[in-house]
Amino acid sequence: MAGPIRQPIDLQSLERYIEQHVPEIKTPLDVKQFGYGQSNPTYLLTSRDNGNKYVMRKKPPGQLLSKTAHQVDREYRIIHALENTPVPVPRAFCLCEDDAVIGTAFYIMSFLNGRIFADPALPDVSAEHRREMWKSAVKTLATFHSVKPASVGLENFGRMNNFYNRQLKTFATISEAQAKAVDVDTKVPVGKIPHYDEMVAFFGRAETQPKDRSTFVHGDYKIDNMVFHPTEPHVIGILDWEMATIGHPLSDLTNLLMPFTTASSPLAASAGRANEAFVPGHTPGMPTKEECLAWYESETGWKIIPSEMAWADAFGTYRGSIIMQGIAARYARRQASSEKAGDYAAQMKPFGEMGWRFVQECMKKLEGEGKKARL
Repeated sequence: MAGPIRQPIDLQSLERYIEQHVPEIKTPLDVKQFGYGQSNPTYLLTSRDNGNKYVMRKKPPGQLLSKTAHQVDREYRIIHALENTPVPVPRAFCLCEDDAVIGTAFYIMSFLNGRIFADPALPDVSAEHRREMWKSAVKTLATFHSVKPASVGLENFGRMNNFYNRQLKTFATISEAQAKAVDVDTKVPVGKIPHYDEMVAFFGRAETQPKDRSTFVHGDYKIDNMVFHPTEPHVIGILDWEMATIGHPLSDLTNLLMPFTTASSPLAASAGRANEAFVPGHTPGMPTKEECLAWYESETGWKIIPSEMAWADAFGTYRGSIIMQGIAARYARRQASSEKAGDYAAQMKPFGEMGWRFVQECMKKLEGEGKKARL
């Protein structure tokens, strides 16, 4: 999955830093860049001395659109803090915040020898393993949500309570900046997400929001951010921690289960996000969304209210449209690190339309429970 370097780094400067600060990593190094990583460029480092492999994550080059994104220091902190817990994470070797070394802040972690699946349907595995791998993904999330921030010295990693309102405020700032990004060739701005104002108005209504809870949250917990054992059906590592904080656990759960939520949605199909493999009964061994929720509830002891899950699903899709807009903005400025950034950028508008449809479906569920759901 690693290939040609698209965003060059000063290898000699990096090697000097490693020799001074991480002597257990033997230089000289061979460097390749991973094709994935929509936000932070990710590199494979291989020691020519002993063949050991490591992974480096760095901020993108150039002036960044948002100070709240690309925080590799937060990634390092939480990975390092979780190393001695039941949560499977790589080993974090070092964090360098000196831009003079390779141009931006970066950190280095261990390379996990396992399988990464771009397709959450987990193709080319047996039905039995597919079910067990999804069960492992759900239970690993429940284990992560059960770690108390104070128990690993990260009680100040984020603010307790009121997570979704804080997210709305943060996304407003980010989305405004992203919408103004102008394509370097066409000179056309990225623009606003469809139904953005209506969605924000709905999500801001305190009486319809899920009950407030506070746990660690990963921020982008999904199948392609996990490493599975090379042959066995379980998770051996969680990757891409840049959006981790203290927040509402439903945000991670709905993100993980989004393929089930969007499986039969025409709008999801138009956004390239409807995976028929998740239609019940279509794929051997594939669990249902209800089974996944039951596994999570069993592990955490928390009973999830259907209307709260529907609200979180709608918010997760709205959040997804913000992420797509961000990729579109970086693509417009030619700062995107992924080879597929242009494809993701094109999904911003249909993703926004899908978010609005989910909001409308959520309002029906809330009204069915006797809650006011007007905008």
